[in-house]
Amino acid sequence: MTSCTLKKNLSQLVIIDVQERLLPNITGNESIIKHIKLLLKSAQLLSIPIKYTEQYPKGLGHTASDISCLLAPETPRFEKVHFSCCDEPGFIEFLGKEREQIVLAGIETHICVLATALDLLKEGYSVIVASEASGSRREQHHLAALGTLSQCGALVLPTESIVYQWLGVSGTPEFKQLLPYFKEQ
Repeated sequence: MTSCTLKKNLSQLVIIDVQERLLPNITGNESIIKHIKLLLKSAQLLSIPIKYTEQYPKGLGHTASDISCLLAPETPRFEKVHFSCCDEPGFIEFLGKEREQIVLAGIETHICVLATALDLLKEGYSVIVASEASGSRREQHHLAALGTLSQCGALVLPTESIVYQWLGVSGTPEFKQLLPYFKEQ
């Protein structure tokens, strides 16, 4: 069951399939990128591990440059062909069990994000889906997937809610550094 309080020392961020050939077709892609950037900057500042996946990069391209430019070269990348990351051999080991709160963002919500989140719940992880940092080609598919995820035990939260829970308190140097990014949203 998902813990309803996020803790930075228990969390990891997984960005799913935000790729060159997929992103242009996603409804609200510019807003999604802004929210993923906020998650990335926050996770980096708070020392929260970041990982990302790419679905069949030979055909769909690599992670979009707006995102890849923010990833450190050593950021763990996982290549896959299954829609659920969990169906890909080695993915659970890739995540590890040290940080049980998995914050998911990416595309498409109703395909890879949904399938991965449901399987992670079955594996005993707490799953948090960043609603504004995820998307689909059709808004109704995105919303239907978010509703399903919520009913199945995942937390579906706005990006700011996730970051504020990670921060835990105002007035810190980290809070002050992130404040300009909140104002951009």
